[in-house]
Amino acid sequence: MSFTRRFFATAAAFGLALAVLSGGQALAQRDPPAPPATQAEFRTFIAEFRQALRANDASAVASLTRMPIYYDDAFRDRAYFETRIYRRMFTQRDRNCLQTARPVYYKDGEGTEGFSLFCGRTIFIFTKKTDGFRFEGTHPDD
Repeated sequence: MSFTRRFFATAAAFGLALAVLSGGQALAQRDPPAPPATQAEFRTFIAEFRQALRANDASAVASLTRMPIYYDDAFRDRAYFETRIYRRMFTQRDRNCLQTARPVYYKDGEGTEGFSLFCGRTIFIFTKKTDGFRFEGTHPDD
């Protein structure tokens, strides 16, 4: 092997090792973690939400949902949520997934804090306002 080939092979190996050791941090920046008080508040909320899902209790889930909820291009009330939206939005597969899905914290440009849970191709969104955390709705996972 010529000197030039050895040099470039060594440089490539060094670059690869450096990339592996850095854990890709240069490529992907992470959002800061939620403050401890926000994490604790959400843990309490999501435990209650998950319990309502385990019981398949549309009324209990509705009480933990920000109303009116935007669904099918319109704002819908609690009665509509309980009778029509709940069974479509929270299938058995989604209810099972939400029991173990890892919450991902975010804070938007307006200062609203929230967590997202990813189940299949659906993102379940939970936001914190003055009344605490509430389920806000879903969004397709792009």
